[in-house]
Parts: sequence; structure tokens; C-alpha cells
Amino acid sequence: MRESVVLQNLRAQIAQIEGAGARHAVVPFGIDAIDQRLPGGGLATGALHEVAGSPDLADDASATIFLAGILARIDGPVFWCLRWRDLFAPALHLAGLRADRVIYVEAGSDANVMLAMEECLRHPGLGGVVGEIGKYSTTASKRLQLAAEGSGVAAFVFRRASKVEQSVEGTAAMTRWRITASPSEDLGIPSLGRPRWQIALERVRGGNPHAWIVEGCDATGRLGLSSALVDRPAAAEDRQVAA
Repeated sequence: MRESVVLQNLRAQIAQIEGAGARHAVVPFGIDAIDQRLPGGGLATGALHEVAGSPDLADDASATIFLAGILARIDGPVFWCLRWRDLFAPALHLAGLRADRVIYVEAGSDANVMLAMEECLRHPGLGGVVGEIGKYSTTASKRLQLAAEGSGVAAFVFRRASKVEQSVEGTAAMTRWRITASPSEDLGIPSLGRPRWQIALERVRGGNPHAWIVEGCDATGRLGLSSALVDRPAAAEDRQVAA
């Protein structure tokens, strides 16, 4: 085989591994400040994404609803793989993710969650596949990315109770998000306001980290962002994200 053909094939394989083919649709958040930071103007399907909260229950709950809001806006059934059944499933409905769309896979361990995710990701037509994993390797993330790229299904690794300062191994994920609860708007009267979150885009392939304060998902899974809310760079804004 000629050298130029070999190089061309290698470049095509690398592009596929890195998701540079961009042959799958994106799911925009509908907020320009966020969508402009994402390749293609939205969250890529056919790719792996990581979502984390924190050991604080309010943060983990916020991250769960953030994830449900994304899946609510993608057609098709959703497979939610977890070690054991401790998810408060009715809360997903608050973000528009109906119970009849979600199939739960209770796998018992991180390793089995990984296997379940890979199996699910081989089937096109799904709305998304979620795996609650405490820790996984770079190699494992590449396997999930390749499986998602092949089927066009959006894959999410949900790292519950993940500490902010916890070091993260290299990953093939296209984006990594950390969601934490933020004080609601002061209405001036004793009442409950719409939840607010800080969403931090800690990693995006080909882009820079950023953070926003947003209003939590409504019943259709959409975030809110008013002019009074803070739009500020993450602490590591100037740091170019590693590929």
C-alpha cells in the first residue's frame, strides 16, 4: 500500500476517534452564550460527555436534573445504567423526561455499568445512554466514545458525588460539565424561586472552559438565562483544554 494511502487512512481513523467527523446532530441549549462555546453550536450526539455534581446532595440533584433536561429534548428511549437503584426517578419528570421513556439497568458495579453502556450504545435510535460511574480509565472512555460515534447515540458518564478537587484522568469525552446549586433569585417575599445552578464547562474539545449561572430546567428541559445573571469565565478560563 502506498505511503500516502496509509497516512490518509490513519488520519481518517484519528478523526473518527476524536469525533472530528461531526456527522451527527447537535442538541442546542437555546442559549447563545452556551451554544457558542460548543462545537457545532450545541451538545453533540454520537459522542461521550461527562457530567458531575459534588458530594453535596443539592449539587448531585442539580446535576441529575440538568442531565434529564438534555435527554428530554432528544427523541427516543433512554437507558440509565447504574450500580444500584438509588435514583429518585420521579424527579426526572420535572425536567420533561417522562418515566415511560426511561429504562433502568441495575448493574451492581462500575465494570458492569461500563459493559451495559457499551451494549446499549451499539443500538442506533436511542435518545441517550447514561452510566453512573465512580471512576473509569482513559481506555474505557475511548471505548464509549467509539461506541457512541458508531451508533450516533449520545452517551453520558454521570460521576455522582465527585469532589471538585478530585483529579480526573485523561478522557476521550467531548465535554465535561460540573453542576452545582446556586442561590435562587430573591423575590422579596417568602416564597420559592426557580432553582439556579452554576454550570461549569470544565472541558470541551477544541475550546476553553467557561461557567455560567443559569435558571434550572423547566418542564421541557430548557435552561433559563436572564440578563441579570452572572456570565463569568471559569477559574481556568485561559487554560486551553487538553485534547
